Amino acid sequence: MTTEESLRPQSLMLTFLGEQVLGRDVCVYSGSVIDVFARAGIGEQATRSTLTRMVNRGLLRRQREGRRMYFGLTDRSTAVLRDGERRIWHTGAVNRQWDGTWTLLGFSLPESWQRQRHDLRSQLTWSGFGPLFNGLWIAPGQIDVTELVAELGLSAHVKVFRAHADTGTDIGAMIEETWELSELAARYEAFVERWQPWETQVPGADDALTLRLRLQAEWLRLIRRDPRLPVRHLPEDWPADRAEKTFRAVHERLTPLAQEAAERLLDLVPVRDDQA
Repeated sequence: MTTEESLRPQSLMLTFLGEQVLGRDVCVYSGSVIDVFARAGIGEQATRSTLTRMVNRGLLRRQREGRRMYFGLTDRSTAVLRDGERRIWHTGAVNRQWDGTWTLLGFSLPESWQRQRHDLRSQLTWSGFGPLFNGLWIAPGQIDVTELVAELGLSAHVKVFRAHADTGTDIGAMIEETWELSELAARYEAFVERWQPWETQVPGADDALTLRLRLQAEWLRLIRRDPRLPVRHLPEDWPADRAEKTFRAVHERLTPLAQEAAERLLDLVPVRDDQA
């Protein structure tokens, strides 16, 4: 299956761990990971490099059993995966519960701070903010950016407010000016086009395992790019709801076969507290 753009091996790895390891107190054999990722079109060297980098970044722990090396989650990767789980299954792609609150973030940085400005804008975009004006960014709902700003060392240069729009404000027009709605809508449409055929097709069990892996990784990447703007201020034909229904239908269809393949292909062992 072709994808709109290639998924990073680390994104697939986190999705794989979320499906097979999260909440189970187990570690997975490196050979099992290599086998599954080969079926997903990722070579052994790329998989091994990804495992090593994730260990070095504190996202995985190693556990040796005889001559075999197993990998398990750390507190950091568990937090990342729980957040992804929440975004997929609880928060959802469509914001119907917006209470009218906006988070406004203003910043003023010295002209020479190009890198800091770039890093702040990147993190704000990731957190659902859009640029209302040059130094004033806005996001729907109450967004806590305290940790984000502190990690960048910019607490003294940032001011955050909660606000409601004045009665005369055209919120729909403001949203269109602030966020790239057409690009986001196109991503949702492409997702539906790519995955809807699997609502009726039945793959083999091994294929179902890698298909579900890619399905969930793609969906999480897509909804993480979505600022979850209030649906009542979006175009009537906004495709997020349709895309979410496709995701859930295909995920439900693939899961029994994927679980069957996982039980057959994966070598798992209990976590031991004596190894970090």
